[in-house]
Amino acid sequence: MATDGDTPASAEQQEVLIVTGMSGAGRSTVANALEDLDWYVVDNLPPQMLRPLLELANRAESGLPRIAAVVDVRGRTYFSDLREMIQSLREGTKVRVLFLEASDAVLVRRFEQVRRPHPLQGDGTLLDGISAERTRLREIREASDIIVDTSDLNIHQLATNITDTFAAEDAADVQVTVMSFGFKYGLPADADMVADARFLPNPFWNPELRPHTGLEEVVRDYVLEQDGAEDFIQGYVSALRPIMAGYQRENKRHALIAIGCTGGKHRSVAIAEELAARLRTFPGLSVNTKHRDLGRE
Repeated sequence: MATDGDTPASAEQQEVLIVTGMSGAGRSTVANALEDLDWYVVDNLPPQMLRPLLELANRAESGLPRIAAVVDVRGRTYFSDLREMIQSLREGTKVRVLFLEASDAVLVRRFEQVRRPHPLQGDGTLLDGISAERTRLREIREASDIIVDTSDLNIHQLATNITDTFAAEDAADVQVTVMSFGFKYGLPADADMVADARFLPNPFWNPELRPHTGLEEVVRDYVLEQDGAEDFIQGYVSALRPIMAGYQRENKRHALIAIGCTGGKHRSVAIAEELAARLRTFPGLSVNTKHRDLGRE
């Protein structure tokens, strides 16, 4: 294994990240964040150029151990070969796919703000272009390793998300995010697993607990002391143990575990924090928590 920056990276050591997804979902922001993390980033690369790029990188004097290629529908007819190219490259190289997602309403607003047409819009509307792109990207999305929904993220939050995700990878086999959310605001589009904490009594109906959150001891203790709470947490942790081991074997580096309650303020927050604390005892995991809907009315 190479120990200094002057030795070219072998195919086994080289990491390749394909950045793709919906137009307007933040690919440029992600590319900039990856560059700041010392990835070599190539934008708007036709899929057919991926293999020549890697061959060139392997011949570079100082080596390029981390390469990110932004590949999207701007490549027009070339884009149709992306899935086959990814499968081919995975036979000898560590390749992952990062897919950026956003809701139709958010994408329309972003395109209107920059006053640019959608690349697949043609003579139709913005929504026509977005719909056509979703159809074309469906198989790639299903095969992606990491899906990030940027609907509720500004460019700074997205950059932080990418930095947190990829900067932590050197320290752990799997980067796990345990996210609380409120079902009334919709399911997280990028969740790998979803659990429902609404079977527990809702602190919202207790006037003394209503203004507090699951991050505070008074609510946390109330939630965790309810009948069934400990059984649920123990059972879920036990179920996650073989799943996380499988992620490590299959080199799946990211997992988003979503815990929901009605509003995402009390039960899901307390359960998410407790679940994360127990997952941190698993070897090879780096675990953080996020509370998507905390602070909403």
